[in-house]
Amino acid sequence: MKVIRSLVLVSNDPRSVELGAEEVFRALHAEIRSQGLHDQVRIGTIGVVGEQQHLPLVMVYPEAVAYGPVTLDDVHLIVEEHLLKGQIVMSLLRFLQEPAGELAWLRTRSGALPVQQRIVLERAGIIDPYSLDDYLLHNGYTALGKALTSMTPEQIIDEVDQSGLQGRGGAGFPTGRKWGFVRAAPSHPKYIIANADESEPGTYKDRLIIEGDPFSLIEAMTIAAYAVGANEGFIYIRGEYRLAYQRLENAIRLAEEHGLLGDAIFGTDFTFHIHLHAGAGAYICGEETALIESLEGKRGQPRARPPYPPSYGLWGKPTLVNNVETLANIPAIIRHGSEWYRQFGTPSSRGTKVYTIMGNVNFTGAIEAPLGITLREVIEIYGKGMKHGRRLKLVQTGGSSGSIVPASLQDTPMDFESWRKAGASLGSGALLICDERTCVVDLAKVLLQFFRFESCAKCTPCRTGTQRLYQIVDAISKGHGALADLDELQQLGKDMELLSNCGLGQTASVALRDILKHFRDEVEEHILERKCRAGVCRIPALSPYEIAAAAATPSQAAIEEFEGSTESV
Repeated sequence: MKVIRSLVLVSNDPRSVELGAEEVFRALHAEIRSQGLHDQVRIGTIGVVGEQQHLPLVMVYPEAVAYGPVTLDDVHLIVEEHLLKGQIVMSLLRFLQEPAGELAWLRTRSGALPVQQRIVLERAGIIDPYSLDDYLLHNGYTALGKALTSMTPEQIIDEVDQSGLQGRGGAGFPTGRKWGFVRAAPSHPKYIIANADESEPGTYKDRLIIEGDPFSLIEAMTIAAYAVGANEGFIYIRGEYRLAYQRLENAIRLAEEHGLLGDAIFGTDFTFHIHLHAGAGAYICGEETALIESLEGKRGQPRARPPYPPSYGLWGKPTLVNNVETLANIPAIIRHGSEWYRQFGTPSSRGTKVYTIMGNVNFTGAIEAPLGITLREVIEIYGKGMKHGRRLKLVQTGGSSGSIVPASLQDTPMDFESWRKAGASLGSGALLICDERTCVVDLAKVLLQFFRFESCAKCTPCRTGTQRLYQIVDAISKGHGALADLDELQQLGKDMELLSNCGLGQTASVALRDILKHFRDEVEEHILERKCRAGVCRIPALSPYEIAAAAATPSQAAIEEFEGSTESV
């Protein structure tokens, strides 16, 4: 794996291009190569940077410094002094003594290297997903061999715990601790379930992992099974993932044929079998207890908890349920060790995260980057900036049940702890990036429409709450709302979070809660002024009768003035 020592970014907004940014970029690229640094230094572009008087800018990580304005004559100096010798070129830091201004975000990133670091997607796109030989040539099954021949189950669990790996399905629960719970459970048999029911809108990280590297999931599940004492596992996969299903089916067959799965794995007395199960399109089955109910042949509805799956799961037995991305980290952790894994991410959130980028950016797709990267870096570096130069308004993280993050929080490091402190959640890693053309009322309406249809209807707070939330927001979007509705929305959301049986009802109002927190004035405009600033909601104009009635109705101030005058008389 190549180690990227430095990242160089050249501003490429329209003004920078006018001032020669493209020529500077090409010159930097050539100079980096001529100095033999092309394997250690990555060069890219960044969109809006804020400091218009210093364009074009050249930013260098991990020192997080910005040179500007940079000319062709400065290129050799930057590469030779900074990138080759490691010395910051003070003469080019033109605004070093100036107030931080709009580049304050850069100064907070000192020491960070916001480049892609592939761990779970290390082989995706490189190996043939149908070839076991390809997987073996790229260190495949090295981790399982190490685990079965030179580690005890307790040592494996301790290694995973020491790595700091947290659940990548959205909850962020420590993986090693969950494995320890299952290992310690006295009942037998025990089961392993890989949750590949990726039904969260906009999330497709698990599909990428399975389609690009299916053997890694099989190897990870086998290691997990050995660690917790299970001999049978299930992959519950979304029914629409037909290609992923086929590739897993092939991977399981080949692993069994070569003694890497099934009986006497690696010539030991350890036995482990994996079964594939395709879901039927129910969003609720992404919740682990509803998934377990579905596997048992029942209707996919969540169970009351406690007891939790580590002690009472599939058929009432201890069950380990992990997300696909979580499991895909395991082979690398066992192969390289927990200390190696802890070098990525932040002190509170170790490792990498796969993000799926959607919305109003110039590039959409998937990236894998260390936890702690910021939204600004994702948008400007990987998303190549906002489309048509528009301004960022908000980002929804983690799919339909995720948080709404305003532009003011785009410099908050994206890790579990930092976002929790900011009142947001990282979720599954889906990033819906929205510009000023997005109406927050319409967004809330679309999300609530989704939840009212996907609710399993088992519990009253969710069944009736999602319907009522939608009705209120729908009325507001049509100009029929009242300010009192906002209080009802907030109270109903709190009640659903406390009383709903599972995560669907508990998080159905999260986006609405955040919208009322960060964009309340825009919602009130729909009510008081019957106006949608984004021009999305089709609010009918006031009829002549309504205008006349409004004019004929005295205001509260006029009433008070009249009452005061009568008292004086």
